Amino acid sequence: MPLGLPGARRRHREPADASPERAEQLRGHVTGLCGSHAPLAPSLPALSLTLAPLGFDTPCPPLPWSQSADSAGRAALPSRPRPWPPAVLSALPGPAGVRRGRGRGRTGQGRSRRPPPAALGGGAEEPGGRGSGSPVLGLLSGTRTLLEAPRAPLSQSQAFPAMRPVGVWQWSPWGLLLCLLCSSGWGSPSPSASPEKRPGSEGLRFRLAGYPRKPSEGRVEIQRAGEWGTICDDDFTLQAAHVLCRELGFTEATGWTHSAKYGPGTGRIWLDNLSCSGTEQSVTECASRGWGNSDCTHDEDAGVICKDERLPGFSDSNVIEVEHQLQVEEVRLRPAVGWGRRPLPVTEGLVEVRLPDGWSQVCDKGWSAHNSHVVCGMLGFPSEKRVNTAFYRLLAQRQQHSFGLHGVACLGTEAHLSLCPLEFYRANDTARCPGGAPAVVSCVPGPLYTASSSQKKQQQSKPQGEARVRLKGGAHPGEGRVEVLKAGTWGTVCDRKWDLQAASVVCRELGFGSAREALSGARMGQGMGAIHLSEVRCSGQEPSLWKCSHKNITAEDCSHSQDAGVRCNLPYTGVETKIRLSGGRSRHEGRVEVQTGGSGPPRWGLICGDDWGTLEAMVVCRQLGLGYANHGLQETWYWDSGNITEVVMSGVRCTGTELSLDQCAHHSTHISCKRPGTRFTAGVICSETASDLLLHSALVQETAYIEDRPLHMLYCAAEENCLASSARSANWPYGHRRLLRFSSQIHNLGRADFRPKAGRHSWVWHECHGHYHSMDIFTHYDILTPNGTKVAEGHKASFCLEDTECQEDVSKRYECANFGEQGITVGCWDLYRHDIDCQWIDITDVKPGNYILQVVINPNFEVAESDFTNNAMKCNCKYDGHRIWVHNCHIGDAFSEEANRRFERYPGQTSNQIV
Repeated sequence: MPLGLPGARRRHREPADASPERAEQLRGHVTGLCGSHAPLAPSLPALSLTLAPLGFDTPCPPLPWSQSADSAGRAALPSRPRPWPPAVLSALPGPAGVRRGRGRGRTGQGRSRRPPPAALGGGAEEPGGRGSGSPVLGLLSGTRTLLEAPRAPLSQSQAFPAMRPVGVWQWSPWGLLLCLLCSSGWGSPSPSASPEKRPGSEGLRFRLAGYPRKPSEGRVEIQRAGEWGTICDDDFTLQAAHVLCRELGFTEATGWTHSAKYGPGTGRIWLDNLSCSGTEQSVTECASRGWGNSDCTHDEDAGVICKDERLPGFSDSNVIEVEHQLQVEEVRLRPAVGWGRRPLPVTEGLVEVRLPDGWSQVCDKGWSAHNSHVVCGMLGFPSEKRVNTAFYRLLAQRQQHSFGLHGVACLGTEAHLSLCPLEFYRANDTARCPGGAPAVVSCVPGPLYTASSSQKKQQQSKPQGEARVRLKGGAHPGEGRVEVLKAGTWGTVCDRKWDLQAASVVCRELGFGSAREALSGARMGQGMGAIHLSEVRCSGQEPSLWKCSHKNITAEDCSHSQDAGVRCNLPYTGVETKIRLSGGRSRHEGRVEVQTGGSGPPRWGLICGDDWGTLEAMVVCRQLGLGYANHGLQETWYWDSGNITEVVMSGVRCTGTELSLDQCAHHSTHISCKRPGTRFTAGVICSETASDLLLHSALVQETAYIEDRPLHMLYCAAEENCLASSARSANWPYGHRRLLRFSSQIHNLGRADFRPKAGRHSWVWHECHGHYHSMDIFTHYDILTPNGTKVAEGHKASFCLEDTECQEDVSKRYECANFGEQGITVGCWDLYRHDIDCQWIDITDVKPGNYILQVVINPNFEVAESDFTNNAMKCNCKYDGHRIWVHNCHIGDAFSEEANRRFERYPGQTSNQIV
């Protein structure tokens, strides 16, 4: 095959005897010729890079010098070159290593000119000159010429002579061949055998280890000086995880773990108190206590959860080392009879485990209730019950079995069967489970998954009290930020020493299975208010988190950036198979199609887009396991090759908490759609993250006051409809309006920026305020009677969203001025001061009495959030006609039900008047 390079005037044919043996012999010769000058090159095609900016059409002249890189990644020129070995000088045939080309160069001249010094990595020197530097073979035109090595680095003007005319240099066949062979790395170690090195990380190797885990997560291990070690979780942050994930070849981190979630490591603990900003190119640029200086144990090993997206140029085999050992990957229950016809979820059956070679059964010899407890937890059930094994043993005698596991001895506290002592049958074991039978388990489903009427009656017969633990901010059931109830107030849990045992106690208490993940670092968004617990330590058998040992928190101990969360195991219900998205650019978006049919054959159809909104889209994304809803589309332009045009569902109305779309109110028999056609069918765009807005209730209470404002100062407010309807009949510009003023500070504590639904093209310019408004309705301000009747409102016609202030480690991203982008960044807040227009409620017509001040953010659910239940804030108000007292301001779900009732109860009050 001809080999062509820019600047080569001849085609070099491959030798006729290019056999593998001949190639290996040639490799050996080249190894001896090139010596230490055969650099590691990724591949031969990479050598075709032209050096035209430096005046060359061939990449080989710089090769005799070993280039390094400075801290900024720029190629640095050495002060002294490495000499070519004598074997190279004597190996070139003929009187000259290269011949002068006679063609016309780039400058149109008929002769070649001397190459610019930068191309050779050195300073200018006269042809044939002799100096004190090491000799370098002149493989360029002319006779065998010695070029003097440089004595000083070049200036920038010398290194890049872009404006000087230069000639094109030709290679002789032998010189070109030798250059290519040396450059391609023949005779050198294969580059695939060495891990990729990032600037500053030379001499270090990184890997992910531990179990159970996915390929993109695990315990971080670093090899330094030939010894593998771990990182302590003290002061570990998401920013440090970003740096380490890039070291491992991933684009970024989505989370991190502590307390040896993936198991304790061995060897040295290389780093402790690691502090990174997140922008470092290498972990060596982060602050720490120094290599090997740590006061931690391996119970504090840190781990990372990286985004499953690779950086270009990283090979998986060099970055991640997975421990290859036999593990139980999955567990299921197979009903002994009626397989495939039983309603989901399956709660009783033969235990089967998925091993690398397929599904196998478990021998029941030594099987205990503790084993059943662990299996039920993995399957999403909180507890187990006794089962009639006699029936199954009788049935087992008539069937053939494939046993793969025996000797299971769980304690009942494990979150996964692989964490229990167990034994695998070897491939050559002929007598498997002699005298035994397949293990059988029967599980008790939680309240959300109770299917039969007997199970529902059993759940209803249990004493019902207000739960003392809940999950907030999760996209799916069984996941979220852990909050506990203490003294009538909900608060979060600090993630210090948070592990799978504690998380499993929470999951089972809520009616789910064992914990799949124990989340730290506010992975489910930050809470606001009290932090009730820290350093929770559970054995895994406690009925409630409050039964675990814990430490009462103090203000300086923990912050909401350390809020703990969980992901629980859920029963398989198959609801995700009843719905799908079609025509989207990715699996997270498309037109919604649902499966119908009932007793007949199943068929797919569309959903009418009338009244379709964010809450309905939330249910679809949850049912599909795709996270939160970003948009609910009433009109879709997705093209589907399946040609499905029938609308089978309309009038869908969801509360947003349903597990599947068929639990929402809808028309399934009499379809009614105002706008027919596939264009006006429902669609969704899902997202893995969402914002979460929360009002700072204490600031409302601190800043509330009454102002009598003259009408002549309210023209702009009247234009935006910020006054009561009676203001239209007022005697303008005389008179005044009584306004209840207060400040609103709206925080984004979620995991995604809050962005207005409307695009910039539809924003409205308001001359009064001098900026664009991006949302018509963002908050409602209402005065309610104790029974909920609205007596006054302060609806702001439109809003401009921006980052007024942010947390220490967060930068502002949005501002209203100069037609800037609008929104609220995660970790920032938007402040509406009490002294700006429309930041009030017009109470001119309100009579004296006791009332409720209510502020609702995002009232129409126009923008998706991870939690809508914390969008309302309430305060008690007492108005005597001249003064107003605002007290007990709180987020709607921040207190227990009893506390909320107590806030809104007024003893002795029978009407709206003060008694």
